Amino acid sequence: MSMYNYVFRRVGFMAVTLFFVTLIAFAVTNILPGDVALLILGPNATEQSLEALQTQLGLNRPLYVQYIDWVVGLLQGNMGESLRFGEPVAQLIAERLPRSMMLAVAATLVAVVLSVPLGVYAAVNQNEAPDVSASMFAFVGISMPIFLWGLVFILVFAVWLNLFPTGGYVSPSEDLVGSLTRLVLPAGAMGFALTAYIMRMTRSSMLEVLSEEYINLARAKGMSQRVIVLRHALKNAIIPVITVIAFQFSYAFGGVVVLEEVFFWPGIGRLTLTAIQSRDIPLIQGCILVVALIYMFSNFAADLLYAYFDPRIRYGGDD
Repeated sequence: MSMYNYVFRRVGFMAVTLFFVTLIAFAVTNILPGDVALLILGPNATEQSLEALQTQLGLNRPLYVQYIDWVVGLLQGNMGESLRFGEPVAQLIAERLPRSMMLAVAATLVAVVLSVPLGVYAAVNQNEAPDVSASMFAFVGISMPIFLWGLVFILVFAVWLNLFPTGGYVSPSEDLVGSLTRLVLPAGAMGFALTAYIMRMTRSSMLEVLSEEYINLARAKGMSQRVIVLRHALKNAIIPVITVIAFQFSYAFGGVVVLEEVFFWPGIGRLTLTAIQSRDIPLIQGCILVVALIYMFSNFAADLLYAYFDPRIRYGGDD
């Protein structure tokens, strides 16, 4: 199967997945308790005003009609209007999405820079002190929830050492240095939480590759350990690690929902929490769709990178 056919098939699969995501998002938001009209008008609203608002918002129409209208609006680029803010949902998400994306990308970079060298070093020194230390670090990293890493970073680097602010956000266009200093703690905390998973996969993949016959042949030819590890082993071992990195980026983007609240980072995570608390159905649906799209595209990118790192990989069987 050619790469073009593979890409076409994957895009079709993503479209089907997105369709089911819209169904789930619509169903979940419509079974939430509470009356949207009552939340907007307050407990002193009259029956007539509630009915009028329900008619205006289309809440008294059959659910399948509401779903079709919503999907048609999505296809036209209209995600609806926020009940909480009174602004287009697409505009609210567009304002906050780059902030969350910046945090997720920075955290993933921190995780990759830390985890890949640690995993390689642990594999080369299997069952020795570096390997045991890296494994203990991975165990601690996996055991601690991401918000706890955030609190630890605030306590150590903001309260005790007073090196960085405890939270907040400054636009890079307004103050680049101030923006970066406020990015360090949330990106570092999330990066440490992601490091354990990538490090374990890197170590496991490296150990498998280092036991291959061609690696033993390279050693027999007198190649240095550095050349064997960096030029031959790592190139093949990195392939399964790419999937984990892509998945961890998706996890990082989803994890910002909690971490943004800890660091007062005004991204899509805090926007989602605000939407849930105020039962802002159009905004909840929009946030769910955006996060789902990030998950799908990051995994799609990982599949494409497979072919870049190893052209021998064939998708779907023999050509």
